[in-house]
Amino acid sequence: MKAWPKHGLSYERMTRLTERLLLYALLIVSSFIFMTPFFWTVSSSLKDVSELYVFPPTWLPAVPQWGNYSKVLTTVPFGRWVWNSSVITVLAVLGSVLSASLVGYSFARFRYPCRDIIFLATLGTMMLPVEVTIIPTYLLFNKLWWLNTLKPLIVPSWFGGGAFNIFLLRQFFLTIPRDLDEAAIMDGASPFRVYWSLLMPLSKPVLATVAVIGFISHWNAFMEPLIFLNSPEKFPLSLGIRHFKEMGGYLGAGQPMEHLLMAASVMMAAPCVTLFFFAQRYFVRGIVMSGIKG
Repeated sequence: MKAWPKHGLSYERMTRLTERLLLYALLIVSSFIFMTPFFWTVSSSLKDVSELYVFPPTWLPAVPQWGNYSKVLTTVPFGRWVWNSSVITVLAVLGSVLSASLVGYSFARFRYPCRDIIFLATLGTMMLPVEVTIIPTYLLFNKLWWLNTLKPLIVPSWFGGGAFNIFLLRQFFLTIPRDLDEAAIMDGASPFRVYWSLLMPLSKPVLATVAVIGFISHWNAFMEPLIFLNSPEKFPLSLGIRHFKEMGGYLGAGQPMEHLLMAASVMMAAPCVTLFFFAQRYFVRGIVMSGIKG
């Protein structure tokens, strides 16, 4: 048997420690690399116009121009765009969580003809890019007189919530023992009561995961608003910032406005970054636990 040294670290422990230090060093360096564009965006949003064209470029503003942010709010209807994005995101995420959890509960707990075939067909829809379905979707919403309204960006989320969300929730529901369902049914609970009062409270990690993914997706959505909306007062932030750039920011032709666009981009990204940092514990846990059982 190999004897352990009385003083100092063993060779195996030194090896593990070295590997861990190298891993942490790689992660730190990678983090700096991936954070560089965001840092540059924040720094540029605080610069004066003249500093944007200095060569070699400067990493930090000489004097932070905090007024760039307030100028964005007074130059374009930024508050209106924030409200539109908030309404779309909140209602669409709520619809995705509720409808996808119901469908996932059906696939995980009930047995009925062609259940597995329907589930595979649902997963198959993930292989269809949005460019394939955007034309028939546009024609459908045109027949419903929904164009240039927020309905096309909200209502579809209440009918299934998306194949990926259904898959994620089904996988998580499969990890919850059926004995809990049977005990609740024996106590007189209906299937919906089992879903709402038993499975949903136990599914907070995966629900948070679906909510975070849905929030980021709907908050940053660009193609659908571009196709379905044409009035600037109904634009969400993603389309509003693009309109800000194309129309010259209402500042006059030829006047530099990159610093204001950077400020608007930072304000748009702030909710997503904040939400992810607060919900990352549930987010990671929901992803991991959803893959435990097939």
